[in-house]
Amino acid sequence: MNLGQRFYLREVFSGLGLTAGHFFRNMGRHIAHSLGRRDARGAVTIQYPDERRRLAPRLRSLHRLVRREDGSPRCVACMMCETVCPARCIYIVADEHPNPEIEKVPSRFDIDLGKCVFCGYCVEACPEDAIRMDTGILEFSSYSRGGMIYSKDALLALEPAGPDGRPTSPVPIPADRRP
Repeated sequence: MNLGQRFYLREVFSGLGLTAGHFFRNMGRHIAHSLGRRDARGAVTIQYPDERRRLAPRLRSLHRLVRREDGSPRCVACMMCETVCPARCIYIVADEHPNPEIEKVPSRFDIDLGKCVFCGYCVEACPEDAIRMDTGILEFSSYSRGGMIYSKDALLALEPAGPDGRPTSPVPIPADRRP
């Protein structure tokens, strides 16, 4: 092996040339975009939070519970979502429904978003289509672990995202962040 092969100099310079080519090509596109040219293609920085990217329709966002026509939750407390959840972040307590045609209703339905991995198994497992992850809300926070537990009332208050993917309901404020 000669010296060039021993230190892999040809491969190192080849890699540096490829990286430099991509860097200067994207830098030129970025400058063209900042000058107002709309025909600039390539990687362009989005000025978050003033500009927002369009979200994919299949994106899993904050959970919500769906209501029936009479306003009660569609959930029948079958415990399927609680059973299938790999993070064990769903807690349900069943109660009798006043309507004799509906067997059960959750008296308590909590989701600990501090534990949730947003896998969507709960949505897939629900036989009543009572839980969905289509609110479009991606930004929620809390100062404590208890503030990340969303109750049945908070989940029922949320609405699905609009046609553009933007949230239509405000983010619920946890108890530890209320003034």
